[in-house]
Amino acid sequence: MQLAPLFPIVYRILQPAFPNCLWSGAANSKAIALTFDDGPHPQYTRELLQVLDRYSITASFFWLGACVNRYPTVAKEVYDRGHWIGLHGYDHRAFPKLSPTELQQSIEHTQQAIQKACQLDSRYIRDIRPPNGLFTPQTLDLLHQWNYRPVMWSVVPEDWVRPGISLVVERVLRQVRNGSVIVLHDGYYGGQDVAQTTSQLIPQLLQQGYQFVTIDFLWQQAKLSGQCGFCNIY
Repeated sequence: MQLAPLFPIVYRILQPAFPNCLWSGAANSKAIALTFDDGPHPQYTRELLQVLDRYSITASFFWLGACVNRYPTVAKEVYDRGHWIGLHGYDHRAFPKLSPTELQQSIEHTQQAIQKACQLDSRYIRDIRPPNGLFTPQTLDLLHQWNYRPVMWSVVPEDWVRPGISLVVERVLRQVRNGSVIVLHDGYYGGQDVAQTTSQLIPQLLQQGYQFVTIDFLWQQAKLSGQCGFCNIY
């Protein structure tokens, strides 16, 4: 059973219930964020980079520490192109299943992997998206206590189950709105199609007048509008 039809409903329920996360950008702005989870991958991420290069699009990547350690050269290629880098845990274990110590270690080990691969100061690796979007109020309390910025989503086309490129594209185009945070995957699950999916999505979204921005841009936008109470982490 595919859950894609339920994600827009879940988003509408969770967004107002947990306002101290970034779910989307401003509704009066055509700025949207294209984000990719579960990488880097030696083939899929590089294929994706070619598409992003072709359209001069800057995206945001939420990485698994284990994959960064496995493919540090690919991680460096992503960072060197100016894409925004975030955390996705070390090995995709659901955050609510981890003890506070295990969670902190998972995050810090991922930070260390990125810092080593990209020569990026860990102070600038603070955005974090829980694997599978699973979190509890306690999870968020810990992330805020440790000065991380939780990033969620507003458009989830469930590409990781590979329902078909055309269906994933259709789902995104049907759900996208001003400020949307779109989640795709460039890892082992769904990454096989990510380059083709993205190459179809970008020109259609550009034609509709959308501007692609990073997650950090959306945080700064929220800060300027007074909609974020903890955006002064950096």
